[in-house]
Amino acid sequence: MTAGELTVVGIGADGWDGLPEASRRALAAADVVLGSARQVALVPGDVERVVWPSPMLPALPGLLAAHAGRRVCVLASGDPMFHGIGSTLVRLLGAGAVRVLPHPSSVSLACARLGWALDSVDVVSLVGKPAALLVPHLHPGRRVLVLGGSPAEVAALAGDARLTVLERLGGPDERVHHDLADADPLHVLAVECGSGGYSLVPGLPDDAYEHDGQLTKREVRAVALALLAPRPGELLWDVGAGSGSIAVEWSRTHPACRAIAVERDPVRAARIGRNATALGVPGVEVVVGASPGALDLPTPDAVFIGGGLTAPGVVERCWDALRPGGRLVANAVTLESESALARWRGVLGGSLTRLSVSRDAPVGGFTGWRPHMPVTTWSVTKDDTGSPVERGFVMEENQ
Repeated sequence: MTAGELTVVGIGADGWDGLPEASRRALAAADVVLGSARQVALVPGDVERVVWPSPMLPALPGLLAAHAGRRVCVLASGDPMFHGIGSTLVRLLGAGAVRVLPHPSSVSLACARLGWALDSVDVVSLVGKPAALLVPHLHPGRRVLVLGGSPAEVAALAGDARLTVLERLGGPDERVHHDLADADPLHVLAVECGSGGYSLVPGLPDDAYEHDGQLTKREVRAVALALLAPRPGELLWDVGAGSGSIAVEWSRTHPACRAIAVERDPVRAARIGRNATALGVPGVEVVVGASPGALDLPTPDAVFIGGGLTAPGVVERCWDALRPGGRLVANAVTLESESALARWRGVLGGSLTRLSVSRDAPVGGFTGWRPHMPVTTWSVTKDDTGSPVERGFVMEENQ
């Protein structure tokens, strides 16, 4: 190590004895070692040891600045780049400023103990996160490894799944068992899923949601999500969100998809939060307020307008906020809102689709078709054209 170098060393429950020679040399040459109280106690010698404060992340820049110019080693559990401090330090300092010496991760060790193929296992980190994030991974026959989860909370969500506790993996007191009430804090939970679980494909059953009737029906929802075309890392605005079904199903398509649901009714807004948690995407942000005033939000990659389409300024604000290449989809069920969609298509382009859905229903002793209200959908992708105002078009109130 050279003066001022920052090295992140992965260490397991087996401590110093389990470290490869390169990691031992780095720690022996360090001026100061940073880590948890448990981790720094594993390092022999009289090196200066600094225990992470709580909370750690806000204090991290100051700690690094305090030891600038010194040879610093940061200890991390297992592989520092797998849900670890290594990734955080690289984001702060850049890859060229951080040297990483990994150790086998707890996930690798768990798969080795269980005989599971690592490439066929889902991994969910619940460290400092809601347990509901596990829900989208619970599908029949799937295997999931949970990091940092409460065994009781995971068991409550996982239903008839089989749970295995793997404690202090790699250490001399390693233990694998099924007693959820007797789990060491340093553990991984292995979940062998049983029955149940909703598909990740948009168009969940309507009864998957708590709602008051203000719900985009599943067939229409599936079409809207296909037109919105979610991609990992993108942000959606769900404007006039109702029960939040579009925001929820957008977010379920990939863990990196984000959504903000905007709803003026506080009762419905609270319901959106409950639906998002129940369906495994508690990160859906809910904004209570009327549009367009409530739309001072981060720049979206896609916008869905399910309510408030005829309110002055809503479409203009959504369109102007969209990134180039962003998608806007809007639904109309009334003649007034359908007329607004036709006007907007004439200005901004895109396409209109009329959806008519009928579902089977009893007719006496027979079965017939019960039609739902038809829905008109406008979809358009933003190019480099100007805003509606620049193009000489402004929707007037009550048009």
